[in-house]
Amino acid sequence: MSRIQSRFEQLRAAGRRGLIPFITAGDPSPELTLPLMQALVDGGADIIELGVPFSDPMADGPTIQRASERALAAGMSLRKVLAIVERFRQVDTATPVVLMGYANPIEAMGAEVFVEAAAKAGVDGVLVVDYPPQECVAFARLAKDAGIDPIFLLAPTSIDARIGDVAKAGSGYIYYVSLKGVTGSAKLDLDEVARRIPMIRERVGMPVGVGFGIRDAETAKAVGALADAVVIGSRIIEEIEQAGPADAPARVTAFMRAIREALDSLGENQS
Repeated sequence: MSRIQSRFEQLRAAGRRGLIPFITAGDPSPELTLPLMQALVDGGADIIELGVPFSDPMADGPTIQRASERALAAGMSLRKVLAIVERFRQVDTATPVVLMGYANPIEAMGAEVFVEAAAKAGVDGVLVVDYPPQECVAFARLAKDAGIDPIFLLAPTSIDARIGDVAKAGSGYIYYVSLKGVTGSAKLDLDEVARRIPMIRERVGMPVGVGFGIRDAETAKAVGALADAVVIGSRIIEEIEQAGPADAPARVTAFMRAIREALDSLGENQS
């Protein structure tokens, strides 16, 4: 059982929802990424999604685009992201880390080289936004053989065939995009989430985390009542931007604790 799967088993046994924050590696500086990861854990993160900066982040809104631009300007690369994960593993062997990004950096490194290096660094999952499940069967197998969960996106527009492909290729959890748009969009249709999540969970046989559009404790609690986990990215990056480097870790921990408290207030009866 992978570290991600084990974490969801622990959450299920405790009747709790998972909290999965996203930050971009190297933003606002490479030196601050490790303290920010630790701040996320201090705030109650169950799994960390660590963004690999890319020059054309097609699924991301302006906030995460800015984070990628800052990280790339600071010299971040895929190999440097893996080095950060390796350092994180020296102080935290329990919290799963998922790399989230795009195919180009992986293709440039080579899929086999990347998977081997990611496993060595301590990466637990990888979500490649522009790898459709039906077109990356070999990559998904490589990842699974190395103990890394290949994680895929589903959306309100996903057809049955796509859901079936994700069920076959994926493992760990499903990232359900709660709206038709990019990260950081404000409109969240809870009725649509409530309708889709039970069907997706049944079809894929994996926990479902919901992201895009979750910006505060109230929304996180509403989504947590429907899903196995909530994913928050743009809102955390905004906290980092507003705080400045010196205060960013403490600001992130405080924000996370408010979300964690809201999710834990759901209790065991609403799972």
